Amino acid sequence: MQRLARRSSISTTSSTSIFYERQQHQHQHQNQRQLHAISSSSQLAKKKSRLHLKRRFMMLPLWPCNSVAATPIIERIMNGYNREAGKKRRYEMPQYAVSPKKKAIKERIPQPKNTVAMLNELRHGLTYKMESQTGPVHAPLFTISVVVDGQKYMGQGRSKKVARIEAAATALRSFIQFKDGAVLTPLKPSGNMDFTSDEHLENDVSKNAIAVDGQKKVPDKGPVMLLYELFNDVKFECVNIDGAQNNCRFKMTVTIKDKKFDGIGPSKKLAKNAAAKAALASLCNISYSPMMAPQKNVPLPIDDKTSSMELPQIHADTIGRLVLEKFMEVIKGQEAYSRRKVLAGIVMTENMNFSEAKVISVSTGTKCVSGEHMSVNGAVLNDSHAEIVSRRCLLKYLYAQLDLQCNQATAYQSIFVRNTDGLYPYKLKSGVHFHLYINTAPCGDARIFSPHENDTGVDKHPNRKARGQLRTKIESGEGTIPVKSSDGIQTWDGVLQGSRLLTMSCSDKIARWNIVGIQGSLLSSIIEPVYLHSIVLGSLLHPEHMYRAVCGRIEKSIQGLPPPYHLNKPRLALVTSAEPRNQAKAPNFGINWTIGDTELEVVNSLTGRTIGGQVSRITKQAFFEKYNFLITNLPGIPNRKLTTDYGQTKANVKDYQTAKLELYSAFKREDLGSWLKKPIEQDEFGLVE
Repeated sequence: MQRLARRSSISTTSSTSIFYERQQHQHQHQNQRQLHAISSSSQLAKKKSRLHLKRRFMMLPLWPCNSVAATPIIERIMNGYNREAGKKRRYEMPQYAVSPKKKAIKERIPQPKNTVAMLNELRHGLTYKMESQTGPVHAPLFTISVVVDGQKYMGQGRSKKVARIEAAATALRSFIQFKDGAVLTPLKPSGNMDFTSDEHLENDVSKNAIAVDGQKKVPDKGPVMLLYELFNDVKFECVNIDGAQNNCRFKMTVTIKDKKFDGIGPSKKLAKNAAAKAALASLCNISYSPMMAPQKNVPLPIDDKTSSMELPQIHADTIGRLVLEKFMEVIKGQEAYSRRKVLAGIVMTENMNFSEAKVISVSTGTKCVSGEHMSVNGAVLNDSHAEIVSRRCLLKYLYAQLDLQCNQATAYQSIFVRNTDGLYPYKLKSGVHFHLYINTAPCGDARIFSPHENDTGVDKHPNRKARGQLRTKIESGEGTIPVKSSDGIQTWDGVLQGSRLLTMSCSDKIARWNIVGIQGSLLSSIIEPVYLHSIVLGSLLHPEHMYRAVCGRIEKSIQGLPPPYHLNKPRLALVTSAEPRNQAKAPNFGINWTIGDTELEVVNSLTGRTIGGQVSRITKQAFFEKYNFLITNLPGIPNRKLTTDYGQTKANVKDYQTAKLELYSAFKREDLGSWLKKPIEQDEFGLVE
């Protein structure tokens, strides 16, 4: 028991001592923390005071290096106030401190008075009278007069205000002598496109407002808005809706001063814009064509340095409308063949009189002949693309016009006349022009761009020419591939064995027409070269790409052409009612019609023959027979020798062959590829007996 009691007392004493030791340790720890906090706070206070003194010292002015003289002043400032002054303490800015910025006061430049104000100061009670208003609605010319000292002085301008200023200037010059070169009316040109406003406009504002570096630009305002601003009696009406639900074609008509203008588009809004563009082009000569924007790589035509590359918009719309109307006319009764993706046609004008323009040809088609249907007799159409077929229809028309020269009674009806002072027996009458219309950009280089991207057509890679390459069409299909990726020379047996028959793209063929002409090699022995005056597109016109494709890519390298062959630069234009993208599958047929034909001809594009299996009227074989007739019967032909071989007859036209070879060399010099020819066996045929 004693042992137990002793053990319990010992345990109690030990536990009590442990408790007191813990309490004492906690008190010591708290005291240490308090002392640390006090010391840290004092240190922080010392730091703040030192920082404060440092800042006060930094704001002192730059004193001389005399510590004795500076010490009392420093002490007084450090004490927080100046004991010498009995005033309230205030902050004194040091000498080296930057004064706060003040708002810069703009000096008002005195504006010179205009001539009306000057004249009114010299002569009181003057009255300005409007004499007349001339010119079109969008660019009127006002004439205003003022009587000073019994003498009437006139002034003209594009606004009444400008006319008054000019009249006052004329009056001032009559009795005030100004220094040489003095400007009475310091007017600045305005970019305001509202032609009805009374802003300070120069007399040539109608030109300056829509010109950039000598070239016109597209107006800033939309066509509908601008039309409403220029005319009060504008009335739009939706007159027709064609097509299925997923491919609708709306036709809007706008009526202005009893004149109607049509616009077609995939939506009412686009059709309305097209109608407004047509009205502005006709009534005000305002165009929204992409050719209006300044183009860096599109120079002026070679035959007219005073004009632009653009065909007037009203002429372009007339060409497109005539071709579309003729197509709808000739397709009546055979609506099953109205399905098409590409439509082309050629229009002829005399002295640019579009009111009497004639549609020479209309055609459709997008495919080429299959290799297994090649002909050794020239009895098939190798290329059934619409623009190529239209050009062959034009050849048929040229042969018919030369036939008129065979009879003296009908010679005056021909578009050709005898050429007495040239190397060729016949030439076109003066003023006769041909215009090509295509509802989209020709396949090949002219169509290799994105219509929704700002593509300048310049390849940034220094060692590569991605633009301007010669391209070939794919047999029985759509689209083109670069010539460099093809196999080179084509052979007859290779094509029959299975190699694809390749045909040069439409862009490349149009470029060839702009060198050798559109009359072909056979007619080149009879008539002077005939060139296209303009090319009008229904959609996808990019000025730089189109110009490069048809003539620009060889203009620097072409040389040595025998006269009168030259590089032709046709005018370009886009119709206001642009055709939408057609997603339908291209048909395997195409139609062609030439002026004088009683009915259209439908050709199977894959076989190169008519749907009835007959030989087309625009094949090589048909033209060789017509050429034989002309050589035999046409007056004035010096050499009537005719070889029975078609290919040899073409080779005998030396100047044409020289120009063509120079074209091929120009493409090679520009590293754009080599022209791909058909198998030579295609031209080794004679006249059909």
